[in-house]
Amino acid sequence: MRTKLPRRVAVTGIGLVTPLGTGIDKAWAAVRAGCGGIGPITRFDASNLKTRIAAEVKDFDPLAFMDRKTDKRLATFIKYAVGASRMALSDSGVEITPELAPLAACSMGCGLGGLKIMEDSHSVIMEQRPDRISPFFIPMMIGNMSAGQVAIELGLTGPNYLCATACAAGTHAIGLGFELVRDHGMEVAVCGGTESVVTPLAVAGFNAIKALSTRNDDPAGASRPFDRDRDGFVLGEGAGMLVLEDWDRARARGARIYAEVLGYGASCDAFHITAPREDGQGAVLAMEAALADASARGVGREDIGYINAHGTSTDLNDHMETLAVKKVFGDRAYKVPVSSTKSMTGHLLGAAGGVEAAFTILAIRDGILPPTVNYENQDPECDLDYVPNIAREASLKAAMSNSFGFGGTNGSVIFGAPDAW
Repeated sequence: MRTKLPRRVAVTGIGLVTPLGTGIDKAWAAVRAGCGGIGPITRFDASNLKTRIAAEVKDFDPLAFMDRKTDKRLATFIKYAVGASRMALSDSGVEITPELAPLAACSMGCGLGGLKIMEDSHSVIMEQRPDRISPFFIPMMIGNMSAGQVAIELGLTGPNYLCATACAAGTHAIGLGFELVRDHGMEVAVCGGTESVVTPLAVAGFNAIKALSTRNDDPAGASRPFDRDRDGFVLGEGAGMLVLEDWDRARARGARIYAEVLGYGASCDAFHITAPREDGQGAVLAMEAALADASARGVGREDIGYINAHGTSTDLNDHMETLAVKKVFGDRAYKVPVSSTKSMTGHLLGAAGGVEAAFTILAIRDGILPPTVNYENQDPECDLDYVPNIAREASLKAAMSNSFGFGGTNGSVIFGAPDAW
């Protein structure tokens, strides 16, 4: 194991499963065009629920990534993780050899795991008998099987972790993968987030805390971060995975490098089980920690040219995040474009950080800022540049992606153009 630390970390692969499409090309093209993936719920009869819309994945074929026997034994969130990870590894060109495998780590983020499996299995107990429960119930339900199954499928025998930190899980998993490569001798890390909980229990539960939009007659306009007329987030699903790699190794094999991971920060509000601190201090700490981490690579806050916001389309988050950005960037906050791709994907919970990190990296690669769609009426408390409705060209040296979760858990990660640092 190599011990020369710290090392530079490259992003060499991306895999996406989203409500906008499966694969980088489909999903990114939709984002650039400002197209949304939200519609009426089709997975079950939602007629008795307050919210009857969601951002469902529509084009994922598990048999493109696994055999039929494996498909039958996995929950949907695990299938998404496997699919996105296979795409990312293929995209990277990394070959997991017997020599590389112990130096190849896996870190996944997931919030609720196999909730549908739990609902279905409970129905079996209530309507039939306990001995009718599938022997695959437990391994289909527990969140860490997303990381476990990815390691099995790809042959990754290095450290294997699950971050179960709610809506910050994907970002924390990427931060962990970054640190495993930079500081702990791993050569490669497959990392990101996955989630699939468009289920009656999840929708009813989020309705109970008044978190979801009930704009059922206008699904396309329901997710509207930072807009005055927002009324909650839209539940989504999917997976976003990155392959992180030691920079020198990637260069030596002639890899195409999307971006460099420059810094990572995490914090906790220590305030409330669901609400963020109104003063934004937890988010401030996470962003400041990421900036401090990136300063070792010569990055200053003046180099951040774009922020992919957590931007949930809830009053509490959008006000808090706007305030936090102002505290971190001062007067320059008004010159830093901030957008929420959740306006198009909905909120993917534990998968959000993975998918949004990928969009941030692609924004750097293509010089395109994703828009915040459905931004029509300004909220006086949300007065930053949210890249309203139409994507914008911009040359980026560095960009930040934010994720904040229930329990006050926060994460920020900074990516940079590969030749800028």
